[in-house]
Amino acid sequence: MTSSFGYIVERLITFVATIAISVTIVFVAPRLVPGDPLGAMFVRLSSVGGTAGGEVLVEEYKRRFGLDKPLVEQYVSYVSELARGNLGVSIASFPTRVSTLLWNALPWTVGLLTVTTLISWLVGSFFGALVGWYGERSQILRAIVPVALLLYTTPYYILAILLIFLLAFHWQIFPYSGAYSVGANPEWSLSFAEDALRHAVLPALSIILVSLGWWFLSMRSLIISEQGQDYILWAEAKGLPRRKIFWTYAFRNALLPQTTGLALSFGNILGGALVMEAIFAYPGVGWLVYHSIKESDFPVIQGSTLIIIIWVALMNFTIDMAYPLIDPRIRAGGTKGS
Repeated sequence: MTSSFGYIVERLITFVATIAISVTIVFVAPRLVPGDPLGAMFVRLSSVGGTAGGEVLVEEYKRRFGLDKPLVEQYVSYVSELARGNLGVSIASFPTRVSTLLWNALPWTVGLLTVTTLISWLVGSFFGALVGWYGERSQILRAIVPVALLLYTTPYYILAILLIFLLAFHWQIFPYSGAYSVGANPEWSLSFAEDALRHAVLPALSIILVSLGWWFLSMRSLIISEQGQDYILWAEAKGLPRRKIFWTYAFRNALLPQTTGLALSFGNILGGALVMEAIFAYPGVGWLVYHSIKESDFPVIQGSTLIIIIWVALMNFTIDMAYPLIDPRIRAGGTKGS
């Protein structure tokens, strides 16, 4: 019990420290990027002939958003407001609050990522284990390996563009952008759900196929390495059925590092998803970040990036909490490597 409690406390401290450091990085990073949100606003006003009083308006915006204060004061104000749960107000979409923009975007990203990550992890781990264990006996299973390698080495955006060309433009099976049809209102209805699913197919496929290759190759390598272990040879010497050895011993032990890999991969998967959302104009957090960077919208960049970091850290923390349920050595007070 003591060792399990210490394990939980250690992971909790790591989680809190990650968030604390991220808050500072999220504040500093946007201000290092060239571009001025209020200067961009003035340029937009000029492009539509709204220069009269434009400079006064920009100065008022600076005062309202605190951009006329020293950087240290801006940081203190940012942290204090963040502690109250206030992410601020968007500059480009004033007076819309950042929390409102994120609330509208998060369900699309979280829903898409949750489904695609679980599908790719489950399918890739299952078939990777089968090929690693039975691959020498089946040419069909061995033929999957180069396909998985090709998928793994293909960047998200290349596969996304290829899917758009083939399934949206050439065969016109699925829509190529957006999360639902133009003119449709998001609602809890079967017709809207079908429309949303059709729009989500191409973004989901671009994530699943690339991730599938990695999970497949990873699990295959783990299973192959397990076959030479003493406990596998001992089980075979006892005359246990090969199928039982696979599921009871090899697969279960290979699943431990594969589960750790799931936590570590969330950052990479999320990064690919953000690029994918920009390509498909999918109205998730990635699309929001893309537009906020174009507009140098500091509050939206800060809020979106912080939410992404918290989400990835939370996924890692959740996996860490689930690890003792999979590995009894942690519950017994050992370590992952013991």
